[in-house]
Amino acid sequence: MFFVSRKQIMKQKLPEHIAFILDGNGRWAKKRGLPRNMGHYRGAWNLVNIAKECQELGVKYLTVYAFSTENWKRPEAEVNYLMETPVKEINKYLDKIIDSGVKIKFIGLRNRVPKETLELMIKLEKLTDNNKGLNLLVAFDYGSRAEIIEAVKKITHQALRYEIKETEITEELLNKNLFTSNVPDPDLLIRTAGEVRLSNFLLWQLSYSEFYFSKKCFPAFSKRQLLKAINDFQKRKRNYGGLKEAKK
Repeated sequence: MFFVSRKQIMKQKLPEHIAFILDGNGRWAKKRGLPRNMGHYRGAWNLVNIAKECQELGVKYLTVYAFSTENWKRPEAEVNYLMETPVKEINKYLDKIIDSGVKIKFIGLRNRVPKETLELMIKLEKLTDNNKGLNLLVAFDYGSRAEIIEAVKKITHQALRYEIKETEITEELLNKNLFTSNVPDPDLLIRTAGEVRLSNFLLWQLSYSEFYFSKKCFPAFSKRQLLKAINDFQKRKRNYGGLKEAKK
């Protein structure tokens, strides 16, 4: 395993937006004979470390897959933990979160999220709205298919009210109606724990993103691992479906 330092990261080729599938919290805990919830707890603290590193590097956007529309199928005790624990923990460190400079936005459906959790989400968005640092998008009760359906519904309503014409239905219009409106598409997707699928995450937005898969479970995915992923990204050529002309 080779070591990558911050000095090896080229600022001019830094990914503007990194998307992250935070996988393997439960497996990390199981390997250590710990309850699955302990894995989620350690994963949450590791997210703080990863977000700090992204901000210090100069990454502008970090989108993390925290809770999917399918995660409601998990055991009730685990779901309750994931809904209730953030409320208790985040309120303890609210001042530090605001002072960090990170701007937080939650993307996803909101009708199934418990009231107390939803109130905290709205509170965090309001209190960090003027922050100028890293834009942290937390995908919570998020599913890309649900997101696209919601966007189509909005556009359909606009069309039925004759606010838009058929010829005005474009990629740009769909983008404006997604949860990630006004956010650039991810340059780099990182998924941990050895899984190599998208799991209904940002299907539209990841069309031309570079993918990086790590065998490390997320609680063990260190800042060093992040630098390694970015270094790997910077070695790739991105043609977006075209071809670069060979130098004569």
